[in-house]
Amino acid sequence: MNCVFCDLVAGRAPARWVGREEGAAAFLTLPERALAPGHTLVIPTEHAVGLQDVSPQALMRVMALVQKVAHAMAVGLGAAGVNVLNASGPGSEQSVPHLHFHVVPRWPDDGFTTWPRERSRRIITGDPGAALAAVVGILPSAE
Repeated sequence: MNCVFCDLVAGRAPARWVGREEGAAAFLTLPERALAPGHTLVIPTEHAVGLQDVSPQALMRVMALVQKVAHAMAVGLGAAGVNVLNASGPGSEQSVPHLHFHVVPRWPDDGFTTWPRERSRRIITGDPGAALAAVVGILPSAE
């Protein structure tokens, strides 16, 4: 398997580490790809392509590190907030096939937005909420 993020974790490629913990790691994105100063990627140290593939334990470790990075951005960079972005799986425009979360520091005057401005053209037949609830195992509430 050839995975650039697994290579970073194994020390086979250089990274600017922000944090490394059991099961999760955080590093600065490449300067030419940074959306803002301090833009950080947080990954599980086990290989998983997307949210569907990662173990619940690894996901908890990753999200705990995402929270620590967000706190560090507020304290260390004076960020007023963060955007946590994830594209999971090949149909999502995921750039590297290893689960990762972008933690992007935000300031009121930073001049950009990360929220989609358009809606998907995809049409789903039936009730999407009921379909999701059936798979998750939650009974839909009576309306």
